[in-house]
Amino acid sequence: MFDAIRSFFKPRPKTPLAAVPDGERFYLIGDIHGRLDLFETMVAAIEDDDASRGNAKTQVVLLGDLVDRGPDSAGVVALTRHWQCQRTVRVLAGNHEQMMLDAFKKPEILRHFLKHGGRETVMSYGMTKKQFNAMTLEELFAALPQLISQSERDYIASFEEYIVAGDYMFVHAGIDPALPIEEQKRADLLWIRDRFLSHEGPLDKVVVHGHTIFNKVMDCGNRIGIDTGAFRSGVLSALVLEGDQRRIIQTIQNGDDPVEIFHGERGQ
Repeated sequence: MFDAIRSFFKPRPKTPLAAVPDGERFYLIGDIHGRLDLFETMVAAIEDDDASRGNAKTQVVLLGDLVDRGPDSAGVVALTRHWQCQRTVRVLAGNHEQMMLDAFKKPEILRHFLKHGGRETVMSYGMTKKQFNAMTLEELFAALPQLISQSERDYIASFEEYIVAGDYMFVHAGIDPALPIEEQKRADLLWIRDRFLSHEGPLDKVVVHGHTIFNKVMDCGNRIGIDTGAFRSGVLSALVLEGDQRRIIQTIQNGDDPVEIFHGERGQ
């Protein structure tokens, strides 16, 4: 009887922390949305951070929504392509990349794209505000393929839907909690919100995602949201995963001040 009582009061074994594979280091960057200034500083911060750490198989993952809303989507895409020539940088498809590609299909879809940040994207590829304002929707639709090349569109269309690394899954928007990873639908991976965000139970993996803006990196146990609204807040966040450890790097721009780098969240 006493043995049974002692067994009852024994401390329960702790649940192992989620981890990425041994020897690997991941830098996950949230939604950039055309903020080339924050992205340039983040690239430099990650390069410095990685060089200061021990040897590892390092991968950078951009969680989608490189384009729209901010002032230099074309610059963000160009820097991403350049960075990929120097190290392993993988890019996930976001809903704004999908809207951008769909805008080439017909004028009404282009209209929707322009209303959700596409105007800034179009002008970042070399069209002036005066030229943009002088065009009808149909004229802009006809001009778009010459403005944004087929090779650029093919590159954006090649972005991955999700990545699994150890106990983690990286995706733009989230997943349908009712389906296993291999049965997820592209629309949910790029667009889902409420069914995913309101799910409090465990998921197949700890899901690191963007798409939904939070004031800070949001660790909910079963998921981690790292979109801190760079295009309007001036805060771009990256989550660093190594073993079972997590760290945060942020690049922050206040008003006309220079962009600053924070290891950990600002205010901590």
